[in-house]
Amino acid sequence: MPNPLLSLPYESALADLGDEYYDAVSPAAFPKHVLRFRNDDVLRQLGLSPNEVSDRNWIEAFGQFQSNTSGHPALALRYHGYQFRSYNPFLGDGRGFLYGQVRATNGKLYDFGTKGSGPTPYSRGGDGRLTLKGGVREVLASEALHALGVNTSRTLSLIETGEALQRGDEPSPTRSSVMVRFSHSHIRFGTFERLSYLKQPDLISRLLNHVITIYYPHLLSIEDEQTRYAHWFTDLSERLATLVAQWMTAGFCHAVLNTDNMSITGESFDYGPFAFMDEYDPRFTAAYFDYSGLYSYGNQPGACYWNLEKLAVALAGIVEPAGLEAGLAQYQPTYSQVFCDRTLTKLGISPQLATHLPAGQQRELIASTLNLLEQTHVSYPDFFSTLTQQFEPNWQTDPTLILSATLENSDAEAASLLDQWRQRYQICLSQLPPDQIQTVQACLRSTNPMTVPLRPQIEAIWAPITEDDNWQPFYDLLKKVQHPTLV
Repeated sequence: MPNPLLSLPYESALADLGDEYYDAVSPAAFPKHVLRFRNDDVLRQLGLSPNEVSDRNWIEAFGQFQSNTSGHPALALRYHGYQFRSYNPFLGDGRGFLYGQVRATNGKLYDFGTKGSGPTPYSRGGDGRLTLKGGVREVLASEALHALGVNTSRTLSLIETGEALQRGDEPSPTRSSVMVRFSHSHIRFGTFERLSYLKQPDLISRLLNHVITIYYPHLLSIEDEQTRYAHWFTDLSERLATLVAQWMTAGFCHAVLNTDNMSITGESFDYGPFAFMDEYDPRFTAAYFDYSGLYSYGNQPGACYWNLEKLAVALAGIVEPAGLEAGLAQYQPTYSQVFCDRTLTKLGISPQLATHLPAGQQRELIASTLNLLEQTHVSYPDFFSTLTQQFEPNWQTDPTLILSATLENSDAEAASLLDQWRQRYQICLSQLPPDQIQTVQACLRSTNPMTVPLRPQIEAIWAPITEDDNWQPFYDLLKKVQHPTLV
């Protein structure tokens, strides 16, 4: 029987752009292939039934990288990027490539991009491999974020490859893996920055038109080119602002917000030293090498805006300044609105219910909530899961009932802050229609996760893998983060 993963109707949209954008590469040959994760949910998006795709099929396609129907070799993309705000012209796909592009059942084109598939011309002396722990972490990050409503790439597969790797940030030798990512696009901000650096405006124009045609087709009806470009940049700005607001309300710190990690579709991807925040702290930093806290949790909105500004610089010879300025101007208001909506939703007040509250009161509740969390050093996920589990409809009329058990167990300073917060929360609840108070409870239960893959949880499931090759704790945690709410 033919392999369904190799027989998909692959397309060559990116390959057809020309080899000025990529290099053809060959995947590494691995001594072993053990399938550790397969994303059957994504299979369904591709119109495939999990029952018709065997584990062997996964290994042939995404471990051995046998030829697919596109007829094209693997492509390592060329790009540059600002890394911790220093420009680096020596980047590119260093341990991954574009394996193929396919359309999902929604009609949109998606990329299969690898990580850990061997060296490329851009490996800079590295081995092009991915540690098994790095792969496990990326599976957990992408699946958790997806379940929390974040616009993220998905992990399609993770295969252990049987090599011993030397790494400075893991006990070595450590186990190896190869991963395949399912995302909207392999094109990054840095792809444009490279062409600007090389002074190739014709290639920038070709790439920009490709991006709009494939990923922003709703703009093709705009006949004037500059108007179309301006609308595209505004759309991208709003997508990126929305993504950052999703990260922030999920309590997520990406950790490496370089311009080569910014997708041209406004999608989150590439989870290296990420972390979900436990104790609420805007200064929380996930990467041990981010000594200045440039990409700390609280700096993420500003960091991504800075990246958008740098993309505007790269596009300046193609897109008129007024169009770029208009797009940049939409970033902050979009971020503020999405952050407000999602934070209120975490408090049980959906956008529909929020229409009953004055805008000033909404802002005051959000500010009070964040101040309470920061001043009391409360666990971010625990606060909202506790709120969800303890919520009662009679909170609408009696503020003394709100988190009463928590108040009793708090020290004097924390109790004072909590009492102030619950007074403000109850005032907001009191303005909602009485027949809608059950909606608050439903909103809480469908929004706030009971399980978040914090660092201790990840270390706890990694220990059985390294010591006994016991993968059950990983699968148990994965199931919880894929279905994190009480609903």
